[in-house]
Amino acid sequence: MSQPRLVLFVALPGMGLLDLTGPQTVFWAASRYMEAVGRPGYARRTVSLTGGLVRAAEGVELDTSPVAEFTGQEVDTIVVPGAPEIEQALDGATELACWLAEMSRRARRTASVCTGTFFLAQAGLLTGKRAATHWLMCDLLKKRFPSVEVDRDAIFVQEGPVWTSAGVTAGIDLSLALVEADCGRDIAMKVARELVVFLKRPGGQSQFSEVLQSQVEDGGAFDDLHHWISENLGREDLTVELLAKKARMSPRNFSRVYRQTTGRTPAKAVEMFRLEAARRLLETSTRNVDEIARQCGFGNEERMRVTFQRHLFVSPMEYRMRFSR
Repeated sequence: MSQPRLVLFVALPGMGLLDLTGPQTVFWAASRYMEAVGRPGYARRTVSLTGGLVRAAEGVELDTSPVAEFTGQEVDTIVVPGAPEIEQALDGATELACWLAEMSRRARRTASVCTGTFFLAQAGLLTGKRAATHWLMCDLLKKRFPSVEVDRDAIFVQEGPVWTSAGVTAGIDLSLALVEADCGRDIAMKVARELVVFLKRPGGQSQFSEVLQSQVEDGGAFDDLHHWISENLGREDLTVELLAKKARMSPRNFSRVYRQTTGRTPAKAVEMFRLEAARRLLETSTRNVDEIARQCGFGNEERMRVTFQRHLFVSPMEYRMRFSR
């Protein structure tokens, strides 16, 4: 490619400022490194439907070009930020959705940050596809757009030419992934080092702690049980019967109440607690993978690998390579 790739950053009233400026900084830094070795970088433009000043939720105003200026140009990437007051923003976004639906057919790829996923869904770009958004907004995304397969854990998700990411700083992870796909790992590594971020959290790294989330979801009803599970993950007999006994309930009633309260089965909860414990050990310890698998109750390395692949889309060794401290 002899010409810079054109990237359009779509500004909209009430957007989260970092949703937009985080990716802009990644592409700007990548361009500097690409140009330093005689390769074209990115032509970056901040646009809005009508052009002019657009005020972010934080009160900062950005000067934008009207999207009409780029109608006949070859667009490489479109980046759409989210907005803290997403329902209010959606109500006035019909014209934006129409433009996204049309422009995305011509662009090589379209990406969203945080609740920007809602705008892509409104434009029909996510029908029947998997997508990520801020974990607090997953239920709302599923409610408003039932055809979207909401991935509640992923940092970012790629579905063909459409990329979606989780909350705020996850837009930087997504942008690094886009730069790596275009320019190679070496350039992306240089950008990550300059921005003092990890390269790169894979799309599967969990957005939040299962332990903390369980405390939020159940209102503390099972705090003692969850603490006991965390202290006994090495046991392979964490059955419904044993957990029910610890909770002083019958197995049948325990299973019903637990799922009703937390939104998941006891078996799934144990699996997620084991997964989180294994992640922490892979990040912070030098123990071998098989030892970690046994300590966390997976029994063996293969069972842990299958669990990692199912939930995080990476193997335990890949996870350690990316996140080991």
